[in-house]
Amino acid sequence: MKSALLGPRGLVLQEVNPPHAGSGELVVALRACGVCGTDLEKLRGNYSATGKIGHEPAGVVEEVGEGVVDLRKGERVFVHHHVACGKCAVCAAGTPTFCPQYQSTNIDPGGFSEKFRVPETNVRAGAVLPLPPNVSDLEATFVEPLGCCLEGLWSTPFREGQKVVVLGLGPIGLLYLRLLKALGAGWIAAGDLSPFRRAAAERSGADLVFDPREEGTLRPSLDRATDGLGADLVVVATGAPRAIAQAMGLARRGGTVNLFGLPEKGGRLDYDLQQLYLRGLRIVPTYATTERGTTEALKLVSLSRVKVRDLATHVFPLERAEEAFAQATRTEEAIKVIVTSGTPHP
Repeated sequence: MKSALLGPRGLVLQEVNPPHAGSGELVVALRACGVCGTDLEKLRGNYSATGKIGHEPAGVVEEVGEGVVDLRKGERVFVHHHVACGKCAVCAAGTPTFCPQYQSTNIDPGGFSEKFRVPETNVRAGAVLPLPPNVSDLEATFVEPLGCCLEGLWSTPFREGQKVVVLGLGPIGLLYLRLLKALGAGWIAAGDLSPFRRAAAERSGADLVFDPREEGTLRPSLDRATDGLGADLVVVATGAPRAIAQAMGLARRGGTVNLFGLPEKGGRLDYDLQQLYLRGLRIVPTYATTERGTTEALKLVSLSRVKVRDLATHVFPLERAEEAFAQATRTEEAIKVIVTSGTPHP
């Protein structure tokens, strides 16, 4: 079978042996998998976590291992690639995505494969979610990234009516924006360097869309919306140190900065620590999602509370995975790029 894997010199499409389901496992035939920003970072060597790529897959159960009783062959599913143990001190503290087990669990050989194996650990933890008929395979690829946004807002924690600024309007930033609207944010400003992505934010319902390089566009509107206090929450959906520093200045006293975007390895932040202390800013990095997040994300998509279909700007068959990855880097043309195999459910 064909599989797009991370090789020493970049993405490699190659023939590999098809997987088989052992006890408690599943084999899923891929229908669609989104290209994530972390996949791109792994490709250019800026991500030190697992080297596997493809973690937003939707497909059809092809083989059911002995002992699996609540999933059946032919069922359409979304599969989450990482699961926490739920037992360690990290999980008990309410931060399961940082569990030592979390990154060691994964689908095999990855989400950009005609078929992949789901380990027993993932199946047992509830990482495989049956898809309702009204959720297409393309829409299902947004379950994991939307779950990541939910995890971020739960961690801050977000409250209805809050005034929010989102910096970075790639797929994650736009999902944050739409999720914040659905959860009742009082006012949302959204910024990105790309006019193409700013236009997507306007369509997504932002109260203000701005170019982060033009501080004069944002500050007067932010002051009017917050009585001069600043944003309750600033979401940084980019790893640029300049954006992180800007976020500190946009948050109110006692406000929260949610760091989501992956910074460069070895990146440094130049900020006056006394101001951080005196203004009481909370900096909350969030990473990935859990079964709670994916379950709630699927519900939001199935109920159309968060619309995602229009964010899929480009779709490529698995045979053209290299083109898909190249397209995903073109921020003036693409938002979400999806790789397909077989015939996706419409």
